[in-house]
Amino acid sequence: MSALPILIEAKRSLPDYLPARMVNEFAYCPRLFFYEWVEGLFADSVDTVEGAIQHQWVDAKATALPDAGELPDQIHSRSVTLSSERLRVIAKMDLVEVEDGVVTPVDYKHGSPRDGADGLELWPADRAQLAVQGIVLRDAGYRCDEGVAYYRKTGQRVRVVFDAALIAETEALILEAWGAAEAGVMPRPLEDSPKCPGCSLVGICLPDETWRAADEIEEPQQLDLFDMPRRKGVQRAVRPMMTPRSELLPLNVNSQGVKIGKSGAVLQIKDKEKLLQEVRIGEICQVNLMGNVQITTQAVQTLCESETPICYFSMGGWFYGITMGLNTKNVFLRRNQFRLAEEEYFARMIARRLVAGKIRNQRTLLQRNHVEPDRETLAAMKASADRAERAGSLAELLGIEGNAARMYFGEFAGMMKPDDGRASALPFEMDGRNRRPARDPVNSMLSLGYSLLAKDLTVACYAVGFDPYVGFYHQPRFGRPALALDLMEPFRPLIVDSAVLTAINTGMVTARDFVRAGGAVALTAGGRKGLFRAYEMRMDTLVTHPMFEYRVSYRRLLEIQARLLARVLEGEIGEYPVFTTR
Repeated sequence: MSALPILIEAKRSLPDYLPARMVNEFAYCPRLFFYEWVEGLFADSVDTVEGAIQHQWVDAKATALPDAGELPDQIHSRSVTLSSERLRVIAKMDLVEVEDGVVTPVDYKHGSPRDGADGLELWPADRAQLAVQGIVLRDAGYRCDEGVAYYRKTGQRVRVVFDAALIAETEALILEAWGAAEAGVMPRPLEDSPKCPGCSLVGICLPDETWRAADEIEEPQQLDLFDMPRRKGVQRAVRPMMTPRSELLPLNVNSQGVKIGKSGAVLQIKDKEKLLQEVRIGEICQVNLMGNVQITTQAVQTLCESETPICYFSMGGWFYGITMGLNTKNVFLRRNQFRLAEEEYFARMIARRLVAGKIRNQRTLLQRNHVEPDRETLAAMKASADRAERAGSLAELLGIEGNAARMYFGEFAGMMKPDDGRASALPFEMDGRNRRPARDPVNSMLSLGYSLLAKDLTVACYAVGFDPYVGFYHQPRFGRPALALDLMEPFRPLIVDSAVLTAINTGMVTARDFVRAGGAVALTAGGRKGLFRAYEMRMDTLVTHPMFEYRVSYRRLLEIQARLLARVLEGEIGEYPVFTTR
């Protein structure tokens, strides 16, 4: 396989010292090292949380290590930090044992030792980390002949001798890590590695998905007007290494006049002094405030600290904005985004796939749900999707998309199938798409649903490191999350339109859930609650990814697709694999 290209090698300002822990990560996986140290990304797993808790008692009992010329015969010093100016590395040692003038670093590990040919031994990454500790101790003037790793899972101590070969290997590894960081080039993911399933960053790295998407294209190309990418015949298997669903759920607060405060790690929703509900902060992925809902500064600070976004909507469902903590650190991805957004060929390439994917998903929804889909409409929509992939400009794409939407919404009423007993009472009639204001109940529900989806994709953009206001198909406009709207196009029919049809056809929303004012129609609080329920049910639905062939929820899928777009911008894959369903 040819090497994956990099579009930009950006200059990066790095810290003065390379931590021993990062040398461990580089030995384990250079890509993991790059994510954590160069881009500042981290995600917790059960192992990382347990390891952090186990290290708390070590850090709480920090004791100084005397100078090399003043060492007593025997001493134990905890949480000792030393650095080497020669190699620009720094190490925080859990424990340093001193006996007869010889110092021995002891590193506490969460797992188990390796069962080697000659008995128990350190894992290569652990050996490298301990060797760095030996190097900084030696450079500080101490005599250090060996190190010890204490593996908590088995309660065993395993020694490693700091011989000349290990020290030379580790110093070379340090220089290699510095070189990779200073080059600013993201290392390629590991191929079919057993390390990946247990990595806490597997959902960010997407190793198998990146290789599979790269396999789909013979080589990344700058396409001319009517060119189509050349595909490979090789298809790798993709291991399902993420949980299909997130355990965290959104908190939607729809009751007018309530106030959200906090007590410890719990959000409290109150109506004046009456406690309505309590929600653990660790169990939610976002907080959505609809209309006149207040939230205290203390609650905002805690949610920002936990990187839980707070999203604000008008009472009618207009998405106002978002409050987040400082978790959008990947400025280098945004530099690529800003640069490529100005490249006409690139914007056109992304927009073609988004629009074609949207039309194909609209057509699929009609085929699945319409009582009797019109053959001519289906044929015309198929032709529109094909034309979208050959469009010569964004203006032409807008015309193709608009014509396909007119045909699609002209058939939308045929997918509404309420029970016969409620048919006469339900006001669900639709004559095309209209908005600002919506003039019928169906369009009112669609508008609110699209606001919810735009919010979720704005959150996904921030999570990946994008600027959601700089898009490729949707052009910049004040206050409009253009990139979120770009990513949203193929998902409009699959998530929002499907949720609206479910709400109508199952009676989650009925005639009593709408109010009319002049020519506008809006949902009541009860109607919004019913639509929220249908929307969240759809977001929690498992769907099979057509390229990767594993099942994930739509909510998790949104972030996967955003990360795949980031792979395109970073040059790791040649085209955006838009999500289409069969």
